[in-house]
Amino acid sequence: MDFEKENSAGYLVNHMARLFAKKLQQRIAPLGIVVGQFPILLELWVKDGVTQKDLLGKIDVEQATLANTLNRMERDGLIKRTKNPSDARAQLIWLTRKAAALRNSAYEAAMSVNADALQVLNEAERAQFMNAMRLIIKNMRSV
Repeated sequence: MDFEKENSAGYLVNHMARLFAKKLQQRIAPLGIVVGQFPILLELWVKDGVTQKDLLGKIDVEQATLANTLNRMERDGLIKRTKNPSDARAQLIWLTRKAAALRNSAYEAAMSVNADALQVLNEAERAQFMNAMRLIIKNMRSV
């Protein structure tokens, strides 16, 4: 069996994701955040005060990766953790004022990267591309 990376969805998606991450990192570095923190921040900007388990269910990373990233974010003053009043074993993760203040600038950086990347597609192609990605993500989560 011949494997051609140019015809592999997994290879192409991974390559594209690395390019997106590289461009995003360039844009968010001045804000003092890194690409690995971005999915966590996106979730917390929508709903603050969640558990680590809640985050795991949203961003699809390994538990150890999330724990390490949260430790760095706490060290860097982006999050704080408090005891969960309804579960003594869990902690709630909260944005600090510093992280909350970065939201609009970070959103602008991400939208700029997206616009640059997708400018080669017309509006209908962009919509089709986005819908296809959502469908594939939903499928991959259920397989």
